[in-house]
Amino acid sequence: MDFNMAIILGLYLVGLLAIGAWASKKVKSSEDFIVAGRNLGFWLLTLMIVASICSGMTILGTSGLGYIGGWPTIWEQIFVPLSAAFVILVYGTKLHAISERMGYITIQDYLAQRFYSQRGLRGLSAVAGILVSLIYLVGQYVAISMVLSWMLKISYTDALLIGAIIVMIYTILGGLYAIAWISLVQGLMILIGVLIVSPFIIQSAGGLTHVNNVLAGIDPNYVKIWYPQMHPPYAKYAFLTPMYLVSFFFLLTFGLASAPHVINNVLSARSRSFFKWSPLAAFVLYLIVMYLIKISGFASRVMVEEGMIALPTNVSNAQDYAFVVAAMHIFPHTAGPLVAVIVLSAVMSTTDRLMLTIGSYVGWDIYKMFFNKKASDRSITLVSRLAIVFSVILTLILAWRKPPELLAFLIWMGIGIMLATFVVPILSGLYWRRATREGAIASMSLGLIGALVAGWYHWFVSPLPVHFSFYGFLLSIAAMVVVSLLTRSPPADVLDETMTGMYIRTKSKR
Repeated sequence: MDFNMAIILGLYLVGLLAIGAWASKKVKSSEDFIVAGRNLGFWLLTLMIVASICSGMTILGTSGLGYIGGWPTIWEQIFVPLSAAFVILVYGTKLHAISERMGYITIQDYLAQRFYSQRGLRGLSAVAGILVSLIYLVGQYVAISMVLSWMLKISYTDALLIGAIIVMIYTILGGLYAIAWISLVQGLMILIGVLIVSPFIIQSAGGLTHVNNVLAGIDPNYVKIWYPQMHPPYAKYAFLTPMYLVSFFFLLTFGLASAPHVINNVLSARSRSFFKWSPLAAFVLYLIVMYLIKISGFASRVMVEEGMIALPTNVSNAQDYAFVVAAMHIFPHTAGPLVAVIVLSAVMSTTDRLMLTIGSYVGWDIYKMFFNKKASDRSITLVSRLAIVFSVILTLILAWRKPPELLAFLIWMGIGIMLATFVVPILSGLYWRRATREGAIASMSLGLIGALVAGWYHWFVSPLPVHFSFYGFLLSIAAMVVVSLLTRSPPADVLDETMTGMYIRTKSKR
């Protein structure tokens, strides 16, 4: 074990726990624990949304995908920042205005009222939200373990336990207050760290022109904007064809924006005025980070090709180590902890929000609404905390096996289920007055089933020409439209109370 590295990382992790302990003093109710008392300022809200999206995929998966796929993968760097702007502007502006008046704690509160289904749709959406959060959480554990095991020279399983337990403790202690303040620290660490490290990686590889020349020598399509439209693709990495990119846009922009751990953040803002400029701020910040990391992945490939660095050979997903290995090569050994903190900040900033999402859905949407309608704030918070512990144990078991061949694929699996399950009910609920309860239930159910079936076919029968979740998404749209038009229109008072209509901003401002 590298003890200097261990000491610095230990201080960083202890600092996170200290923030969690401090934030715990602010938690007086379940509303404080789940939505931070609806008291987050502009930058806390903006950076928390960016940090919730900025997962292990951002540092490890993004550079790893760039390493194996070249410039056709650059579309990811447009679609993912768009998701941050989309969730704030298209979802958040209206949801925050409604929640101010109605007192929503989770997105399920909105869905239950808008589709006048306090038990059926609430239960279905809560279970689906927990399921996709668990899948997504496994991917974050894999990323945490990769970083800690590589930096500290410890086993994958030891790193898995250390990372999961640290995040679990500060999330249980301070809820969203802790996550918001830690996201501020982690967001700044990611932004500053990537701005420092990435240019050095690109320069060490010979600059962007040299990088492109080397990539073109490996495969001329590496320097094009997409791969030739053919199925199956001529190489495993050449899947980003024009047809696939259509599904990729919906997957990353709509699916990620609708993720439970992302969309719930909009309910915690102190003022709806934040939603005017927060979309632009989130988009620009994330765009800068994503582009630099992706190009660092290109540069890392060149450094490997020219013998400057070597990726680990004893792992199944060596390309996901590209950013870390390149950065460690360029900077002195004493700067290694900076790289570790950057990567851990990105991974933990999503992991903690996923844990809280699972806890809040179990405590608020299942325990309170189905088993104990008169539950006190104290008991709801306790159940939420216990659910977090149980989810950590379950996902640790699932993550115990070896990492996937490419981290991006595991992350996209979770996002894909979000696309097929949540996007249509939320969008149609906010903007289409004809969307009905029956349509929402059919849309969510068939979308989930369709995505699971298509995913099974893709992985075990034959690869599909688009992301598997796109089939579930199309099925979800069809189910919402057909079933809604065949069933009775929603009550007018419900539509008015939930501000349903083809507009984003309401007249009243605060």
